[in-house]
Amino acid sequence: MDIAIAGTGWSLFGILVLVSLALNMVGLFGNWLILAGLAGVWLAYGFVPFGWVGILAFIGLAVLGEILETLFAGVGARKFGGSNGSMVAALVGCLLGAVAGSPLFPIVGTLLGAFAGAFVGAAIYEYLKHDAGMERSLWVGVGAAVGKAGGIIAKFTCGLLMLAVAWFTWA
Repeated sequence: MDIAIAGTGWSLFGILVLVSLALNMVGLFGNWLILAGLAGVWLAYGFVPFGWVGILAFIGLAVLGEILETLFAGVGARKFGGSNGSMVAALVGCLLGAVAGSPLFPIVGTLLGAFAGAFVGAAIYEYLKHDAGMERSLWVGVGAAVGKAGGIIAKFTCGLLMLAVAWFTWA
């Protein structure tokens, strides 16, 4: 492979990784971009660098990152005293908030909407369904928002693990 082409390719890959990790920090699809970049490297080098085990590990880590990001909001609500229903309400609120916030403020709106949705979903559920006082309901909502932050960190970590697997499985 020509050295100039390889250098350009690796530079673009480096930019892709930085953008991907930044997207993870705002709750977006960064790990899927990392996966696409790694698949591109895999194709460019004739399916050699990582092998099928590496590619399957990348896919698994990308999926795991999404699952953890989604579940942590509900777990946070539960850890702060919420019921099982508040866990579900936090998850639904998180997804609805992200969708509602996206058109208002691209990227930032998605993140803020997800946090607000998790908070509101869990707090309203606790207040209405369990006749919880306002203070307790708001506390459960805080737990959901804190859990969402933990989910973003878990997703970011999965992205870093994808890169580590790539580094250590390079043939």
